[in-house]
Amino acid sequence: MERSIEYLQLLSKSFPSIAAASTEIINLEAILNLPKGTEHFVTDIHGEYDAFDYVLRSASGVIQQKIEAVFGSDLSDEEKRSLSALISYPEAKMRAVKSEVSDIDEWYKVSLMQLIAVLTRVSSRYTRSKVRKAIPRDYAYIIEELMHETRGAFLSKHNYVKAIVDTIVSTGRARYFIIAIANVTRSLVIDHLHIIGDIYDRGPGAHRIMDMLCKYKDYNIQWGNHDLVWMGASAGSAACVANVLRNSLKYADMGTLEDGYGISLLPLATFAMETYADDPCTLFDPVKSDDTPADIPPVRLMSQMHKAITIIQFKLEAAVTARHPEFGMDSRNLLHKMDLKRGTIIVDDREYRLLDTNFPTIDPDDPYRLTPAEQNVIDRLVHSFTSSQTLARHMECFYTNGSLYLVHNNNLLYHGSVPLNEDGTLAAMNIEGVEYKGRALFDTIDKYVRTAHYASSDDPIKEYGRDLIWYLWCGPVSPPFDKKRMATLERYFIAEKETHAEPKGNYYHLKNRREICEMILREFGITDLENAHIINGHIPVKAASGESPIKAGGRLLVIDGGFSKVYHRQTGIAGYTLIYNSHGMRLVRHRPFESIQDSIAHGMDVVDATQVVKHSDRQILIRDTDKGKRIISRVEDLKALLQAYRTGLIRS
Repeated sequence: MERSIEYLQLLSKSFPSIAAASTEIINLEAILNLPKGTEHFVTDIHGEYDAFDYVLRSASGVIQQKIEAVFGSDLSDEEKRSLSALISYPEAKMRAVKSEVSDIDEWYKVSLMQLIAVLTRVSSRYTRSKVRKAIPRDYAYIIEELMHETRGAFLSKHNYVKAIVDTIVSTGRARYFIIAIANVTRSLVIDHLHIIGDIYDRGPGAHRIMDMLCKYKDYNIQWGNHDLVWMGASAGSAACVANVLRNSLKYADMGTLEDGYGISLLPLATFAMETYADDPCTLFDPVKSDDTPADIPPVRLMSQMHKAITIIQFKLEAAVTARHPEFGMDSRNLLHKMDLKRGTIIVDDREYRLLDTNFPTIDPDDPYRLTPAEQNVIDRLVHSFTSSQTLARHMECFYTNGSLYLVHNNNLLYHGSVPLNEDGTLAAMNIEGVEYKGRALFDTIDKYVRTAHYASSDDPIKEYGRDLIWYLWCGPVSPPFDKKRMATLERYFIAEKETHAEPKGNYYHLKNRREICEMILREFGITDLENAHIINGHIPVKAASGESPIKAGGRLLVIDGGFSKVYHRQTGIAGYTLIYNSHGMRLVRHRPFESIQDSIAHGMDVVDATQVVKHSDRQILIRDTDKGKRIISRVEDLKALLQAYRTGLIRS
């Protein structure tokens, strides 16, 4: 490819001489021959902060593997578990150790040398420049000296190394150095983090997860439907706000709303207490778990709020479907099919008995009209969501580092599905009068989702983007959802289980076929099918029933993380994560995470088993990756600049 003189002149400003261009070429060529960095794939976190934090801190067992590679039989299993806990939770582990050892200074010295040995191993696949940038400035010189001396001339400089370590301890800095080394080790052991959807949902710690991610170095997010409904709420979609609140109240998750984002629930609470003062609202009692905080509002109040926002939600959703008949979701509007005098409802041409008939805000003659009080409540709630600076900051991270799908290193990442027809062909969705399918559908959706966030408030495209986000939460051809319906009303008000069914889209019946997955991979521009994978989550893998996460002859990997405790009984495990390093790709199966205290005290490892998905006959280098392709292109640019210098086309 020829480079224009204008481009080369621009490049020459960064590399103004033959020496500068040559040095950069040498540097980049060297980087191309380093081992590929480790990628960590996680999905379906559902607000479970502690479990997610542990998976990141332990790198799905990679920390333990590095310790094993360095020390082997030189340390006992208990010592290796203790060292792993120190790297994962340095501050908490040191607090625990102080009451367990008789000579804390000696423990500091031994631990420092062990940590340096592990860090040296972990950093060996990176340039010294990258490692140096990862180390806090105040500690960089000393840590680099220790790493350098333990690599080679340790025996000849034993006293030198010993003096450094002894002085770190005697000056009272051991604790700080241990924390710094542990943090650097964790940051280097994983080169890139992929989160394939659903950070948000019923768990109480989504805001804490986002605080962590917004500071993380290299990560991407593929939006899940639970993420998108929060994105819509932040953008001002009233229907999304109602869904977020209903889901949070259902699972008694007040912490994310009030503590995390400062969302005031007072307008809703006041309205609910007045409107449902004589209603026990038992159908709306919150679903509690072992993690439900003790300081949540009284159950009766939460149930009243839950019922109030649910009715408001049904009305708001009807307004969205009225604006967009192309969504094909009119059948989900069921309030007008209720006969409150008889206590019945018609669903799919069949009459059912209602479990609740106390709906004081529903006018049988105009059931989808919000009362003035309901309108006031939702207006104030929407304002609270759109005014939350913390939520806005977290959503900015979603947009900056997120997308509906990603093609990365010959792998295709998306949360839910690629909508399909019964015959396995790509299903189309109507967006503003145009039919889109496959990659074009994903790209178009991605564009409109961004308009909901970035378009000015007076631009009509913003409202369309918000409405489309609501559809992505629960629509039948939504890639992150892809079910015939979300049976919310039926599950609240009808006892018969057949009405609760949410039939999955055709993708879920066809995804085990290799030719289907290869068709999807080609649709997204991947041609090296022998080394390609679709990686997604959304549907828990029922390992207890013998289901495998490897499907379609290895073309599809379903790694629903299983962080949500509600699924542990049906899956038998706590889900999967995926590790892709220079030696290949392996699935990691997890046991349920118990507590941070167990991890610190006993070095508990939640890795249950690992399974090799693909083993590379040769080490995969950076030149074999997408990053490598970009570096190779850069090298070619620099070679062209070098030639321009040498021929006098550009003066150095």
